[in-house]
Amino acid sequence: MSDNKLPDYDLLTTELKQAGIAVNAAELHGLLTGMLSGGIDITENDWQAVLFDYTNEGLAWPSHLLQQAKALLTFTHEEVSELSLSLSLVIPDSDDSADVMAIADGVADWVNHFISGIGLSKAEVKKGSETAKEALGDLEEISKLAVDEDDDLKEQAELLEHVIEHTKACALALHAEFAIRAEEPEQPTQPTLH
Repeated sequence: MSDNKLPDYDLLTTELKQAGIAVNAAELHGLLTGMLSGGIDITENDWQAVLFDYTNEGLAWPSHLLQQAKALLTFTHEEVSELSLSLSLVIPDSDDSADVMAIADGVADWVNHFISGIGLSKAEVKKGSETAKEALGDLEEISKLAVDEDDDLKEQAELLEHVIEHTKACALALHAEFAIRAEEPEQPTQPTLH
């Protein structure tokens, strides 16, 4: 893997907000990961036009933010391409259970935009396998995630860790279905000999 690393959630969110971009860091990463998992070609710059349309009314981003988005996309592509069954999420980071609601909101933001990214990549979801459809259904449920502040926050934080791991597994399953299979060359059909 390259020397790229994930950006700081708060710093990137602040920079996006200051530039008037209509997403936070979790939403941006979810969107890019969804586009990637849907099979969008990152060697072309088509993904940039999709990103601009979705997040900034078609207007280009400031160059420093576009470079950060490109680095994030490259990092994620390298991570999922290793087939190590690992995926990092750009979400609020805290070990403090008082922040469990912010983390849950970040996960919901990430998932909502991941689903949008799949759609923007024009992946043929309806033609997907049952596994892919189930993973997408699970993500749709996770997108409604909310934590009740009256519940035991320590217990909620533990449950949230399981939700995050399941989110990663679903995203990787969809990536395997739509991105990896799209990259595989079609096998020529052999004529039947009689």
